[in-house]
Amino acid sequence: MEEIFEKLKKYNFWTKKTQEDNLEVGFERKFYLKKVEQFLNNDLIKVFIGQRRVGKSYLMRQVIKKLLASGVARKNIFYLNKEIVDFDEIKTHLDLKKIIDIYKEKIKPKGKVYYFFDEIQEVKNWEKIVNSLSQDYRYKSEVFISGSNSKMLSGELATYISGRYIDFEIFPFSYVEYVKYFKLKKNKETFLAYLHDGGLPEFFQLETEESKRYYLQALKNTIILKDIVDRYKIKDVKLLEKILDFISDNIGNTFSSASITNFLKSKGRRISFDTVSNYLKYLTETFLIHEVNRFDLKGKDILDSGKKYYLNDLSFRNFVFSTFDEGLGGHLENLVYLYFRANNWKIYIGKIEDKEVDFVIEKCGKKKYVQVAHSLNSKKVVAREFGNLEKIRDSYDKMVITLDDKALGDKNGIEHKLIWEILGVA
Repeated sequence: MEEIFEKLKKYNFWTKKTQEDNLEVGFERKFYLKKVEQFLNNDLIKVFIGQRRVGKSYLMRQVIKKLLASGVARKNIFYLNKEIVDFDEIKTHLDLKKIIDIYKEKIKPKGKVYYFFDEIQEVKNWEKIVNSLSQDYRYKSEVFISGSNSKMLSGELATYISGRYIDFEIFPFSYVEYVKYFKLKKNKETFLAYLHDGGLPEFFQLETEESKRYYLQALKNTIILKDIVDRYKIKDVKLLEKILDFISDNIGNTFSSASITNFLKSKGRRISFDTVSNYLKYLTETFLIHEVNRFDLKGKDILDSGKKYYLNDLSFRNFVFSTFDEGLGGHLENLVYLYFRANNWKIYIGKIEDKEVDFVIEKCGKKKYVQVAHSLNSKKVVAREFGNLEKIRDSYDKMVITLDDKALGDKNGIEHKLIWEILGVA
């Protein structure tokens, strides 16, 4: 462990101030930093969760930079990124404890220590060391962890630190971040560029279509092979990819595990309903896709039949699975979903009689109903999109969001909004 500790020095700020100046933090994600800063300087464990490569490591380093700028001693910050090969030998919580003990002995931090553990799920029984650090009254500490699997917030972790953590779900770059990163104006043209490229930070540095496609294929393979196949001992990898392909081609459509099963059987696959259900669960746990339930607006019940699934980043659909010009309305719906989810709205698909409302969103006692369409280019489309909302008789806000060049204004109390104006709000 002494040798590993020497390697760890290269990634920390304990000895030379110049390391602080060279701290690579990337594009500052103020939206998330503001959220995190509200919970600093308390005993809550801060958990950053989200798909691989959405920028959790950069955000951690941005928090570190903020702490250093606020006067926290360099010796009092401990950073470990488990994705770095140098630390492959740290396999269990006991290995991690040994490293921390060496750190305390050799670096001798005085006062509160800030621990940052990146991709902590790669350490077996990691929750034990996290719980120990947060509960050890002899040594004041504040713990930050990140992971690429939502399951890390269930099971053992819930048992060990129930009620003592706050989680922050990190998404790819939003449209606001995209235009700021490239120094662009908010308009239809830049929105369409964002709609095509998605928001994965490393993706922005690639110049050719081929390099982008190769990067996304490699990322998809990493998520599927490392986070699902290895973890759950999946044997039929091609089936897993087929399910993901099906979801990508059916964004905005309501379907069930049974309908996927029947579709795959029609293609000659021998597959069970339970297998499809499990594979969908595994894909959602990696944040590669998101599941949304349907809600009966009259019966006030969540419906068991039919769900919708959205991709965490549309670049996968546009560069790996499908073509950009197919199903543009689904693309728009996907982005609207991600926007509201990132802003902490609880989201359902609404059912009112025989009609569907794309989104019913709730937060802090507020509720909104949202329809998303490519364009209100005919009286028939206007009647459909506004008519579904007009069936809802309560007084909560209602809006229709489209990609049109100009908003139509209000119709019977229902707002018409342009999508790049909605998503262009930080």
